[in-house]
Formats: sequence, C-alpha cells, structure tokens
Amino acid sequence: MSIHIIVVDDHHVVRKGLLFFLEKKKQFSIIGEAANGKELLELLKTNQKMPDIILLDLSMPIMDGVSTTKELKKLAPEVKILILTSFEDEDHVISAIEAGADGYCLKDTAPDDLVAAIENVYEGKKDIDPKVATHLLKRVQKPTDEETSAIDSLTKREREVLIQIANGKNNKEISETLFITEKTVKTHITNVFAKLPVQDRTQAALFAVKHGLNKSNEMS
Repeated sequence: MSIHIIVVDDHHVVRKGLLFFLEKKKQFSIIGEAANGKELLELLKTNQKMPDIILLDLSMPIMDGVSTTKELKKLAPEVKILILTSFEDEDHVISAIEAGADGYCLKDTAPDDLVAAIENVYEGKKDIDPKVATHLLKRVQKPTDEETSAIDSLTKREREVLIQIANGKNNKEISETLFITEKTVKTHITNVFAKLPVQDRTQAALFAVKHGLNKSNEMS
C-alpha cells in the first residue's frame, strides 16, 4: 500500500516538519506541498499523479482550508481531505465537516495517532479527533432505548475507559489515569466496541457524550 499525500500549510517550518515525518513512513508517498489553497489547486492542475489524501491546514492566507475543501470536493470528490489544525472550537469543526472534510486532527495529535488517522481516512472512514468530536453532537438524535441498554451493559471499568476516550485521552494517558496497563486498556476498549454500536474511538467519544458520560461524572 502506498498512500499518496500532499501537505498544505502556510507555516514553512510546520509543513517541512510534517513532510520530514511522513516521508519516513514506507506506506506514504509525498507527491507535493503547498502554502495555501490557491497553490494547491494550481499544483493539482500540473501534477501527473492525483493525491489519495490532502493534509490541509484551516487558517491560511489567500485561500483558507474551508474554502479549499469546498472547491476540492467539486473538482476531485474522490480525493480525501484530512484537516490538520490548531483550532478545536465548534465553528471551525462544523464548518470543515460541512464543507466535506473526511477527517479532523489537531496539531498536538500524537505522531502514531496522525498516521492512524491518515490510514483510516484513506480506507474511507471518518476520523475526528475525540477532543472536537463532541461538537458534532448537535447533528445527533436523542439516545434510543437500545443505546441506553448498551451503556448499562458496560462494567464499571469499561465505563471509566469510555469516559477517558470521550475526554480525548490516548491509551497511555488512560492507563496512567486509571492505574492499569496499556494492554488492559486495549482489552477494555475492545469490549466497549463489542458492546456498543461503535467501530472506532471517535464514534465511542460521540456515543459517550451523547449519553452524558463526561468530565462532570468522571469520578462518580
């Protein structure tokens, strides 16, 4: 598998740092870079190879990430767009997803999580950072009886792990918070995914917040 990527970010150091990191991953092939949306669109006109995924910043001069996403979805709807930004507020998240972004990552995302997000988006999955996923709850309906029963089926520890996922913590952070091993954390997450109608961490985080599992009841 070789995933062809273009990186778009107006900060030179950030862009070059991303390129340096991604080029070391054998499953990725970098086929271009740009400093804003306008440069990207011009690049796509001349590139012989279309990217599979575009890593796209939101705040850029000339043509920002949301405008670029909208234009790309018209011109090349098959190309996946993974937003990589520092913004985690509701307005930016909702605007990007509504524009057609396939994923939303924050720039403080752990390197391994970024790699996983790229691979997930490439495979056609929506990958939204758990820290911002709760903003999408306004698009979600009220809990059903079946969902409530699924929540009730969780053990105390599985519920605690789910809460930590909803709070945006990775496996290492969860293990440190709950004083259990990372292997045990992974086991609990597997059980949570089996018991709830979710397939990934983003869906689990949304599901948890939808049912009122949040920081306010984390220690209850």
